[in-house]
Amino acid sequence: MKTRNFGAFLLAAALVLPYSALAYDGSAVSDGGTISGVVKFAGAAPAAKKVDVNKDKEVCGKTAKSDASLIVSGGNLVNAVVSITDIKKGKKLEPIKVTLDQNGCEYKPHVTAFPAGSTVEILNPDGILHNVHSYSKVNTAFNIAQPKFKKSVTQKIDKPEIINLKCDVHGWMNAWLFVSETPYFSLTDNSGGFKLTDVPAGTYTVEVWHETLGKTSQKVTVKAKAEAKVNFEMGKK
Repeated sequence: MKTRNFGAFLLAAALVLPYSALAYDGSAVSDGGTISGVVKFAGAAPAAKKVDVNKDKEVCGKTAKSDASLIVSGGNLVNAVVSITDIKKGKKLEPIKVTLDQNGCEYKPHVTAFPAGSTVEILNPDGILHNVHSYSKVNTAFNIAQPKFKKSVTQKIDKPEIINLKCDVHGWMNAWLFVSETPYFSLTDNSGGFKLTDVPAGTYTVEVWHETLGKTSQKVTVKAKAEAKVNFEMGKK
């Protein structure tokens, strides 16, 4: 009787787990392939908008600042996240520790991508008050005052979500956390390039997310031990 009751308990517990906790199965991948390419910006690159530093100018105004919400480098789109949205089984999902710096009253990096279950360490080397406010919808939102003596705070992010961060003290400070359900994601740099490795053979939906340009996707077929090339182009609508 006890054994049956315990089994029933485990079944009930599994049924109430979030779907995302059951959706991806991670293990070793043999004969995996690669998806790589470039994300381009469609049209002429916009001029960078200057940021008005109107508070704590003695610290925040030491260097000129520009709006990081749309950065184009040589026609390449920077800070776009490329991911596979419909993969259910692949390489292991391993949470990591990432760092978000507030040096000079700017979030650096502007976009951070990492697996669900990871920990974010938020640094404040500025010697002034910052206040980190997350606009989470799936994870529990946090609103953390970080005065000058609190050089570091940590926050674990358990569930997949794209989270906007702002500083309630300095209105221009803005950043994004891309929290992935799978290990198949890549953040573009100045080259616009991305690479997803150890992908099991199959056909998948590869999606690009950008904070101001939205999303676009393509179907991509991956063969064992082969590289599938796919390029994207995104522009203002």
